Amino acid sequence: MKVKYLFVAAMSMVATLSLAKERYVGGDISLLPEYEIAGAQYKDHDGKPISDLLPYLYDEGMNAMRVRLFVNPKDYNGSDKDPNACQDLEYILPLCKRIVDDGFSLMLDFHYSDTWADPAKQWTPEIWKDLTDEQLYEAVYDYTRETLQSLKNNGVIPKFIQTGNEISFGMLWGTQGTPDSNLKKTFMGSDANWERLGKLLQETGNACREICPDAKIVIHTERVGDIPVQKNFYEKMKSLNVDYDIIGISYYPYFHGSLTQLNNALESLETNFPDKDIMVVETGFSYAWEVPGTDQKVDYDYSDAGQNQFAKDLVATLLKHENVTGLFWWWLEYNAYGTSLSGWYNAPLFDSRTGGATSALKTICKFGSGHNGVEQLPFIEGKDSDIWYNLNGMRVNGLNKPGIYMGRDKKIIVR
Repeated sequence: MKVKYLFVAAMSMVATLSLAKERYVGGDISLLPEYEIAGAQYKDHDGKPISDLLPYLYDEGMNAMRVRLFVNPKDYNGSDKDPNACQDLEYILPLCKRIVDDGFSLMLDFHYSDTWADPAKQWTPEIWKDLTDEQLYEAVYDYTRETLQSLKNNGVIPKFIQTGNEISFGMLWGTQGTPDSNLKKTFMGSDANWERLGKLLQETGNACREICPDAKIVIHTERVGDIPVQKNFYEKMKSLNVDYDIIGISYYPYFHGSLTQLNNALESLETNFPDKDIMVVETGFSYAWEVPGTDQKVDYDYSDAGQNQFAKDLVATLLKHENVTGLFWWWLEYNAYGTSLSGWYNAPLFDSRTGGATSALKTICKFGSGHNGVEQLPFIEGKDSDIWYNLNGMRVNGLNKPGIYMGRDKKIIVR
C-alpha cells in the first residue's frame, strides 16, 4: 500500500466530498422575534454589533435552524403558563420564511400541545380535549397537513419535521389536572398505549409525506441517560411500522450524564437501527453559572471557556459516528442584553451580560457541512501529524485502507 502526499485539485475534492453525508448545525431560534422587539443587542466575538442575527449565524457556518410550534398557546391556563411558549402558526410563519430565505434548512418541531411538551408533560390541546382516540387520530392528521400546507403556500418547505417533542413516554396523554391526564402514557415493559402512540405517529407521518414528501421525519426522545429505555422506544417504533427517517435525541450533560454516556447511547442506536440517521436536536451548556434544577455532576466549568470545551468535546464525540448528521443548540438566541428581560437562562450562545457571542458558537459550527453539502475540515489542536480524518469527517485509527484523508495541513491519498 502506497501513501502519496499531494494537493488535491479543488473541483475534484468538492466532487468527492459531496458524496459524504451532509451534516447540519444550528439551533432552536424560536424566540428571536421577541428578543428583536425587546431591543436585544447582539455582538460578534470581537464585540462589534450584529445588525441582523440570522445572516451572521449563516456566515459563521450554521446551515439549519429549528422552530417549535404549539397548537393554540393562548388557550393554555395552567399554573406553569410560560410566555416563552407563544409560537402558534401565525407567529412562526414570518420567522420560518426568514430562515429559509436566508439560506438555512428548517426543522419544524410540532409539540402537539398548547404548552411545552416534554417527558413530564404531554398535555392535549384544549381544542382536542373531548375527542375520542379515533377522532384524535383524524385531528392530528388534519392539523399537521393544514399547518404544512400553510407554510408551503408561503414559500416555506421544512427540510426536517419533528412529529412530537421528547415523546419517550408518548404524547397527547390527556388534559392537565383531570383524572385521566396521565392515563395515555407509554412505558417500557408495558404494552399499554403503544398502539395508540403508533397510530398518532402514523397519521402525523402520513400528513408530512403528503404535503412535504421530500422532508425528513424526526422522532424525538431524550433517554440518552437510560439506554435500554431508548432502545425499547425505537424498537417499538419499528414493530408499529412508524414511518420516519431520523432518530432525534436531546442531550444535556447536567441531565443525561457525561459524553461517555452519550457516546454509548449513540453506539447503541447505530448498532440497533443502522438504517436511521441520528441528530442531536437539543443540547446546551452554561457559560456562567449552574443551570437551575440540574442534578448531574458535570466535567466542565460554568464559564465561557468551560462551555467552549464542552462544545469541542461534543463535536469530537459526534464526529466519531457516521450516522450522526445534526447538531442543534437549544435556545441559542437567548440574550437579555439591552433589554428589560430577565437574564436567568445561562446556556445560550450569547452572553446576556455583554450581548457578545460565546466562543462555543464558533466551535459547534465545525460540525457542519457548510452551505453546499461539502464537508468542512474538522478542527485539530496541537501538532500531532498522526491525526487523520476520512471524507465523512470521522477520525480514523491508522491509514490502513485506500482512500483520501485529511490532516492538520495536508490531504493524502492512500492507494
